[in-house]
Amino acid sequence: MAFDKAKQYLDEKGFGDRVLTFDVSSATVELAAVAVGTEPEKICKSLTFKVNGTPIMVLFAGDAKVSNSKFKAHFKTKATMLSREEVTLLIGHDVGGVCPFGINPGVDVYMDQSLRRFDTVYPACGNAASAVRLSIHELEQLSSSKGWVDVSSIPEI
Repeated sequence: MAFDKAKQYLDEKGFGDRVLTFDVSSATVELAAVAVGTEPEKICKSLTFKVNGTPIMVLFAGDAKVSNSKFKAHFKTKATMLSREEVTLLIGHDVGGVCPFGINPGVDVYMDQSLRRFDTVYPACGNAASAVRLSIHELEQLSSSKGWVDVSSIPEI
């Protein structure tokens, strides 16, 4: 059902033809990278948190880690991730397919600076066997992002 909701959202915005579906799991960054045929860092992971009791989503590059100190400095609270059950209930997608498309009302979405390194990234599309190819600008528009944040650390090369 979450896939259908996300796909319908993308169809309505004119991006449904970008959705990729797989016969293999894309539930983790590593699995998604193999399924898509790209580098893991170009997988856009959608992490969900509670900020003052309200669910939010932050979109990160696949190789980025949450920086607790940066998160706390920006959101003025500790980074507390939603449980699996809370993700399904509050966001509207199950873990492994979380994306910013067709989510429940009231979830603010932010884009982390770690994504700015790439022209194109691949977020999920509502289930653990899908992705969608989008430019960073398209992702920003389609996610109804509230803006860019710097709440991550990325590995040194």
